This record gives sequence, structure tokens and C-alpha cells, in this order.
Amino acid sequence: MHAAYLTRSEAFHIADFYTTCPRKAQFHTDLWCYFTVQNCLLDFGRPLIFCPLEWLPLSKPSAGDYFHMLYNITTPFLLLKIDSFELLQYYDESLAHCMWYAPLFLILFLYFTGCFTVVKAQKTMPISAWLLLGPSGLYYWYLVTEGQIFIPFILTFFAMTATVVHQKRKGFLPDGNGLFLLYSFSLSLVLVTIWVACLWNDEVLRRKYPGVMYIPEPWAVYTLHLRDKHMTLTD
Repeated sequence: MHAAYLTRSEAFHIADFYTTCPRKAQFHTDLWCYFTVQNCLLDFGRPLIFCPLEWLPLSKPSAGDYFHMLYNITTPFLLLKIDSFELLQYYDESLAHCMWYAPLFLILFLYFTGCFTVVKAQKTMPISAWLLLGPSGLYYWYLVTEGQIFIPFILTFFAMTATVVHQKRKGFLPDGNGLFLLYSFSLSLVLVTIWVACLWNDEVLRRKYPGVMYIPEPWAVYTLHLRDKHMTLTD
């Protein structure tokens, strides 16, 4: 009771402090000034930029295109100046993953739907495809684990498998490109399974990834278990 009374008293004291002494919100004049100048020069003023054709021929990007690229580069650096860096970090680590990987897997699936044939000679993969299969599967494993995107990955894999079953009833089978993409996803799924099985009983990673979807990130494994050993060996 006494502890609860003190906690309640402290809460009333803090509330009274902010009521009697309100903190004046700071207006970030420098930030909005930078944004205004940047918007006028690099975005709004792009159509007004003129360069001789000898400098930038029509077969090359125009000066306005370069200014647009520069606009996309400078905006994050302006945001690094204030507390909105946390928002930028959230966008990069969470929201940007969904915005990038969802269209990526959608495009891969749409590409896969066009990789079917009835020609028997085209239903096999060439040697070059087999040589690229390992790096491709390893890359998708990295996307799934480090990007934490197992759900869109597995949904795309199930959609590809269902498409194969559906097309097979019509007499179509995946060609070399379709087989390569399907085998790459299959290899990646095997690697993810082995990865999770090897780290299944890791108590430290279990605390870091408490949810149902337990897929540790490679960088987290390196930071928690391998970085100190690597530094010791280096020293």
C-alpha cells in the first residue's frame, strides 16, 4: 500500500509539473529550411535546368534526372539531424522490407507463371543453371533469414508449387528457367530448415526471437556468438 501510495504521489507530482511548467515545443527551423531549399532546387526546379547537348546528350540521363537522384540521396541525410532518425530506422528495417520484398516475390511469381512449355527438350536445366543454383539458393536463404520475410517467401513457394500442379494437368511443365527458380526456392527452404534446427535450443536467441516464427538472423548469430571469438583470433 505504501509503495502504491508513493507511486501515485509521484505520478500526480509529475503531472502537476508538466501542467504548471509546460515545455515549449521547439520548431526545427534549420530542418525545414533545408527541406524548402532542397525541394525548390532538386525537385520543383528540375524542369528549369538546361544543359548543352554536348554535356548531356539525349542518350544519357538529363540534368533533371541527376537532380532527382540527388534528391533521393540527400533526404535521408537531412533526417539524420533530429530525432526522426528513429522513424527513418523503422522505415528502413520494417516498412521498407514489406514495400520491397512483397513486389519482388510477386514479380518472381509472375515470371514463373510464364516459364512453362510442352517441348521435352526445354524441360531440363543446362549446366550453367546447375552451377548457379547454389549461390541462388544461398541468396534467398539470406533474404529470408536476415530480412525476416519467411511468410511472403513460403507463400510464393506454395503458389509456385500450386501453379506447377495446375499446369501439369494441362500438359505443361516448367522449362529451364522455371526449374531453376523452383529449385532455388526449394534449396533455400532446406537451408532455412537446417538453420532453424541447428539453433533451435539456443536460449539467448530464443529470448531475442520469442515469437512463433523462430528464424534467427545471421547477423544476430554472429554478434551474439561469433564476433568475440573472431576478434580473439584476430588479436
